[in-house]
Amino acid sequence: MRHGIAGNKLGRNSTARKATVRDIAKATLIQQRVCTTQAKAKEARKLVDKLITLGKKGTLADKRRAFAILCDHKLVSNLFSKTSPRFKNRVGGYTRIIPLGNRRGDNARLALLELTEKEEIVISKPKSTAAAKKKDLEAVPSKAETQKPEEKIQVKDSVEKDVKDQGSKKDVVKPKQVAPAAEKEKRGSKFSGLRKIFNRKSSGK
Repeated sequence: MRHGIAGNKLGRNSTARKATVRDIAKATLIQQRVCTTQAKAKEARKLVDKLITLGKKGTLADKRRAFAILCDHKLVSNLFSKTSPRFKNRVGGYTRIIPLGNRRGDNARLALLELTEKEEIVISKPKSTAAAKKKDLEAVPSKAETQKPEEKIQVKDSVEKDVKDQGSKKDVVKPKQVAPAAEKEKRGSKFSGLRKIFNRKSSGK
């Protein structure tokens, strides 16, 4: 006969079953919603409700009992300071189980185990890229602003010198280029005497 045997063994020994239920309960308190099988959700629901009732009492003994189950100081402090105060107006019904259908593969029944009172998470909208780029461009100083006053004076002096040099270059008169035909005539005048001498020698022969 089945005397004093309560709960589902989940196909595990006692230590593995405790670890499974504890991990699902911890995930539910941290993430506020967990997807698991329906059998595991029913077993973990009992532990989550027990932890929240401990958090509502808030005594030192209750904190030690909660730490013996969760083994996490940060999670225990969040349970007593943030999670449990949200259920002040509730006598029970801290969690709910929402069936999701059967899982593909082993055909196990899936379900969502979630808290009935959830923490509101505010998501800040990202700034538009165009406005961010404008701000970045305004924030970046120009080269003229970053230059020191001494450097600015040197730059002005160098610019004035370049302008003066360009004006002086314009005033200089370049020599006129001689046409190639005139150059040939000059060369012909130089060598005309030699040609006459060679012509006389050839005629004497």
